[in-house]
Amino acid sequence: MNKPTDAFADPQAVAQYAEGPPRLVPGFADLQRMTALLLAERAPLDARVLVVGAGGGLELKVFAERQPSWQFDGVDPSTEMLKLAEATLGPLMSRVRLHPGYIDVAPEGPFDAASCLLTLHFVPPEERLRTVREIRRRLKPGAPLVVAHLSVPQGEAERALWMSRYVSFAVSSGVDRDKAEKARTAIAAQLPILSPEQDEAILREGGFTDVSLFYVGFTFRGWVAYAG
Repeated sequence: MNKPTDAFADPQAVAQYAEGPPRLVPGFADLQRMTALLLAERAPLDARVLVVGAGGGLELKVFAERQPSWQFDGVDPSTEMLKLAEATLGPLMSRVRLHPGYIDVAPEGPFDAASCLLTLHFVPPEERLRTVREIRRRLKPGAPLVVAHLSVPQGEAERALWMSRYVSFAVSSGVDRDKAEKARTAIAAQLPILSPEQDEAILREGGFTDVSLFYVGFTFRGWVAYAG
C-alpha cells in the first residue's frame, strides 16, 4: 500500500514492501490486472496515465508491461518508496516520471486515465474529496479513474466482523497472527476507513459519473468511474 506514514520512510520496511500486498489483499495480482483492463477500455494506445500512490511501482510495472505505448506520471509522498519503484520498474522507467509529494505535485495533464490503488484509506475524508477533485481536474472528460482501498460498513459489529476477516485472510496467507492482530489494531486507531456508500459519494461529489463497483475482496473494494 502506498501511503504517507513513518513506516514508509523506513528503508527496511520499504525493502519488504512487495511481500505485503499479496498476503493482505485478496486477489491482489488480479486487482492490478483488472485495473489495467478497465483503464484500457477508454484510454488510447498512446495514453498518458496518472498513478496516485505510485510508491513501490507494483501497479506501474503491470500497466507498463501490458501497454507498451503508455506514458506514466506517478505520485507518492515517500521518497524511499519511489526509489523502490525505480528499482521495480528497471528499464520500464524510460516511460515513467515519478514525483515526490501529494496530488498537488502531479502535472496538470490532461491525462487519459488515472488509478489510485490501496491509498485513499490513508487520507481523511475532507482531504480525500479534495484529492479526488484534483485527480478529476487533471483528466480529460470521460477518462476513467480506478480506485481500490479498505472500505467496510461502519456499524460497530459489522466493522469488527470485517476486520476479523482481514486478520483471518492475512494469517491464511502466512502472516504471523500476532502481527496480523497488531495490524488490525493499528488500522482501527489510525486509518479513516469509510463505508462503501461514503466512498462512492466522494467519487460522485469529486466530479465522476457512472461509478461502478468492480472488486470486493473481504475488507477491500474497488470502483471504476469516469470524469464528468
